[in-house]
Amino acid sequence: MIPAAPPESLPSLRVWQRKAMVSYHRGQSRDFLAVATPGAGKTTFALRIAYDLLADGTVDTVTVVCPTEHLKVQWSGAAARFGIQLDPAFRNSDVHSATDYHGVVLTYAQIGADPAVHRRRTLARRTLVILDEIHHAGDARSWGDGVKTAFEEAERRLALTGTPFRSDDNPIPFVGYEEYDDGAKRSRADSLYGYRDALADGVVRPVMFMAYSGQAKWRTSAGDELAVRLGEPLTKDLTSQAWRTALDPEGEWISQVIRAADRRLSSLRAAGIPDAGGLIIASDQNSARAYAGILKRVTGKSATIVLSDDAGSSEKIAKFAVSDQEWLVAVRMVSEGVDIPRLAVGVYATNAHTPLYFAQAIGRFVRSRRPGETASVFLPSVVPLLSLAENLEQDRDHVIKPKSEDQDPELLLEQAQRVLNEGTELGGQRETLESSAELDQVIFDGGSFGLPVQSGSHEEQEYLGLPGLLTPEQIHLLLQKRQREQMSKQGGGARTEVAERQTAEPPMTNAQRRLKLRKQLNALVGARSFATNEPHGKIHATLRSKCGGPPSAQATIEQLEERIAEIRSW
Repeated sequence: MIPAAPPESLPSLRVWQRKAMVSYHRGQSRDFLAVATPGAGKTTFALRIAYDLLADGTVDTVTVVCPTEHLKVQWSGAAARFGIQLDPAFRNSDVHSATDYHGVVLTYAQIGADPAVHRRRTLARRTLVILDEIHHAGDARSWGDGVKTAFEEAERRLALTGTPFRSDDNPIPFVGYEEYDDGAKRSRADSLYGYRDALADGVVRPVMFMAYSGQAKWRTSAGDELAVRLGEPLTKDLTSQAWRTALDPEGEWISQVIRAADRRLSSLRAAGIPDAGGLIIASDQNSARAYAGILKRVTGKSATIVLSDDAGSSEKIAKFAVSDQEWLVAVRMVSEGVDIPRLAVGVYATNAHTPLYFAQAIGRFVRSRRPGETASVFLPSVVPLLSLAENLEQDRDHVIKPKSEDQDPELLLEQAQRVLNEGTELGGQRETLESSAELDQVIFDGGSFGLPVQSGSHEEQEYLGLPGLLTPEQIHLLLQKRQREQMSKQGGGARTEVAERQTAEPPMTNAQRRLKLRKQLNALVGARSFATNEPHGKIHATLRSKCGGPPSAQATIEQLEERIAEIRSW
């Protein structure tokens, strides 16, 4: 059955989509992997390929496989614009779909539940299989094996992903891997369009990360009281517990960050993006409900709450996408694939920190509609998230590391016990005593801007009130200007009272000293960037290559002092 839409009515393609389409038709290969950053238009590209293959008789039917039930409806609606009718309500028990459909949309869970049904459908007709977010096929053995069983005889397979990497070594079905000298295997894309390229083309929005530190105090299950500063060098266990304390609805940290995010959203809506929306990503359903309550309490605004992957939630998301409502609170359902282009402000209120999950979550905010739109994501100032934010523009592949046959059994036991102990301790056996937030830094284009300021202060508002319609170059200039103004105020005579108070304070702790050095280093990097037009991230990378050591958020006092001396010598 030929698609109903005439060729001249099809959506226009972006440059990367046209290049990928030419590459696809030129190669005529059975398998093709297209990697494109979230918001770049993978769905449009795939449906154009489906249109061409149906029109020229290469295939008779199309099967789309995606991660969630909501995305099935989204794919069906997008396909209709190409004159391709896909059944989003197909169930395994149906065996066959109606004859006036060009194909079906399924989930990976459906395939894993009964791959034989879909194998028979694939064998019955020449089939194009579109595997959306293909990395999900490695989520469970049944899913990966099911996908291979169901579609190994397909006429064509088109794999799509915005994040072609996983946090494990499970191979992704129908993806080609190249083996390197060290024995590792790396996924190979047939078409690659990364975030940096999309940003340069104006296809996606630039993202500013508002990183909030602050104090966290809690009581352990043993009755001990611990107090730390979020974002300071801590053990993995302490970092996790401080992070959880900050996200606890019982503390003030999350309330202050939600209030700040709402101010940022109001600023965007008042200055060029009148329908801008915000999304709070929670770790679990109880937290999601509590965050919605906090939003109502501190701003007076109600939020749409999406808690589970069911038909009712799909309707809520669809309604929010076309409404003018300001806030959405969700757990995982909106973390990947869901298309709500007006989302411009996010609160990353979850302790998930795999590169895969982080990239998927940030992908919800980068979809560009018009030149100059920016996105702002608020997150805890902890090393795992800061590193991910600084490396947002880095293209990644899925790497399968070679297995060692002589791993130390004692080391394996230690790792297993550490994971178990952390899971037990973080599973709720602790009590939040208090928490507070302050804006620690703004991360943009791999660089860090600004000096720590208290939540609710005038200095914080200077960053929250940045205009919403800016080019990346203008964002750089404004962030540099804000940083210079902060440095000038802190060094001027107006700070006499603060200076006198500081002289009466006891000697600095290592944590305080390290924070002061990091501020100093960031200021020097900012000045260097302003003088040379080099990105902050590039200057930090040069310092690390010359002096060694990890990113500045993880660096020791000695390493920070060495980098300060190095940059002063330039």
